Amino acid sequence: MTGTYDLVVTGGTIVNQNGRGVGDVGVIGGCIAAIGDLSRADAGERFDATGLHVLPGVIDSQVHFREPGLDHKEDLATGSLAAVKGGVTAVFEMPNTNPSTTTPDALDEKLRRAKGRMFCDHAFYAGATEDNMGALAAMEAMAGCAGIKVFMGASTGSLLVAEDEALEKVLTTGRRRIAIHAEDEYRLKERRPIADSGDVADHCNWRDPVSAMMATRRAVAIARRHGRRIHILHVTTKEEMEFLGTHKDLVTVETTPQHLTLSAPDAYRRLGTHAQMNPPIREEHHRLGLWEAVRAGIVDVIGSDHAPHTAAEKAKPYPNSPSGMPGVQTLLPLLLDHASKGALTLERVVDLTSAGAQRIFGLAAKGRIAVGYDADLTLVDLAATREITGDWLASRCGWSPFEGMSVTGWPMATIIRGHIVMRDGEVPGPALGEPLRFSEVPAAFV
Repeated sequence: MTGTYDLVVTGGTIVNQNGRGVGDVGVIGGCIAAIGDLSRADAGERFDATGLHVLPGVIDSQVHFREPGLDHKEDLATGSLAAVKGGVTAVFEMPNTNPSTTTPDALDEKLRRAKGRMFCDHAFYAGATEDNMGALAAMEAMAGCAGIKVFMGASTGSLLVAEDEALEKVLTTGRRRIAIHAEDEYRLKERRPIADSGDVADHCNWRDPVSAMMATRRAVAIARRHGRRIHILHVTTKEEMEFLGTHKDLVTVETTPQHLTLSAPDAYRRLGTHAQMNPPIREEHHRLGLWEAVRAGIVDVIGSDHAPHTAAEKAKPYPNSPSGMPGVQTLLPLLLDHASKGALTLERVVDLTSAGAQRIFGLAAKGRIAVGYDADLTLVDLAATREITGDWLASRCGWSPFEGMSVTGWPMATIIRGHIVMRDGEVPGPALGEPLRFSEVPAAFV
């Protein structure tokens, strides 16, 4: 093929809807314009991807970048810098900031803060409360909104929808898929004295599998009653996965690299409160159950649930230590390492980190290496064995539960809309991230 392109990525092994094959990707105006042999084409810039695999840009469907109000842990700039260093081209950011993202003005403020500061493309969730249900339909229709997020337990501030009546009102508001943190608030309160042991290993006993299953069953029953599509976030138990596998016509499922990699009690013994997150790291049979669900196709997407806290905050004695751990930068390396060990195929990695998010959330022009789509590419070296080190991490919190771990498979470059934003670990800037577009939000195309 001939022609003139802004950028040509040459000689890499492309992984897309046609399978795997060596070829070139030509980019014009930020979009993929050609795929094939472009050796005779003119290009403003060429990227030699020989020896690398070219994947659709990785989309992290759950991050907490803490801005506004909690910027000492993370902000939109540092969080998105960590994202692109880890090969992530787009993120969905959660509403539990200060103030929470529960009004149109708060959503607009996040979009304003992101402009010129975020290195990756982005969308922001609107948080549901018992007081803002009248605004949710309008918020989910705003440009740059990822949808509605519901906390059934473990909420921040007013972000709690614990009772069935309130959840029913949320699920009858608007029309887009609703993301749900499913832990039963009442059972958590009832079992709270378990945490008074001061032993962080009791975190998964306090927030037990029953609390997760109770909330998941309630959410699915209400969604079924009203025919509303829902997305259950960070599923952690074998039983939930088996149950959700019988409701795939209406419910999509997410899990995290942390829950696929770590298990109790070992994680708590090694990492202490750095292993503390909600829902918790659980016993090995649950971790294996999550992998069974990945292989069975029950899991639609993997998000990092990047939720950083400072080392000083994490050093507080349990249960005063906060729950959450960073993960956006290690999402892809961990999954590539699992693929190197045969736990899943590279094609399944692509489905879980790009095509899945595009499919279930209706992302426009993302998630595929195909003509007409945004030129979002994540280039990886499947043979590279690297150690996750502190000096590589970009999150403001400055730590990772996987620091010191050796992984096989590494992100070598991140390309967003034809811009090479990361190469060999370096991010030269400027920050070029833009709001994501969704097929169910026509205003986003204006």
